[in-house]
Amino acid sequence: MTEMRWEIRGEYMESCNCDYVCPCVYTNPQGPATNDHCYSMMLYHIEAGRADGVVLDGLAFGLAIRSGRVMADGEWVFAAVVDERADEAQRDALARIAGGEAGGVPGMIRDGLVSDFRGVQVTALDFTIDGLRRVATAGGVFHFEIEGVEPRAGGGGEPMYLDNTSHPANRRLALARTSALRVEGFDLDLDLVGRGNNGHFAPFAWHN
Repeated sequence: MTEMRWEIRGEYMESCNCDYVCPCVYTNPQGPATNDHCYSMMLYHIEAGRADGVVLDGLAFGLAIRSGRVMADGEWVFAAVVDERADEAQRDALARIAGGEAGGVPGMIRDGLVSDFRGVQVTALDFTIDGLRRVATAGGVFHFEIEGVEPRAGGGGEPMYLDNTSHPANRRLALARTSALRVEGFDLDLDLVGRGNNGHFAPFAWHN
């Protein structure tokens, strides 16, 4: 397959099943997750993007990840969902980007950490950004609701942040807590409600 040149930027949001604050971030991610498996669901809304001349503005994709207790050990289950609103050319570009075939950050994840790639599914992707609150739904694959954590005083509507991280979305992540996380697709199964588990959101900018 010929190489595809692409660049995308927008807003990322994530929920995982680790307790707040997720140890995977501050241990780089060498320390054990809260549970035997780390489930991480991410949605990426593209505000502006191009892939070999194909416009991707306004579309979205999601990543579904399940790792073992230590994320850096690899052996991940990895899958992607792409926006059903995309036309054929846009779907092909998004599938190659999100699935890691087109290089960039998803390509590094798939090449370096994934042992079980479960494919790319086209589905309805919906998201809400309302102040510090984020809600993301990927068809019947996953759903999560997170809200940024404000400092006790003087936050001015801004969340607390983790800075200088090694997270693939951004080195600066807003801290958030999850009120609901459900995972059903790709033979994955998880249902957490009212647990206050971990979440993040941030701008992102990727390219190849």
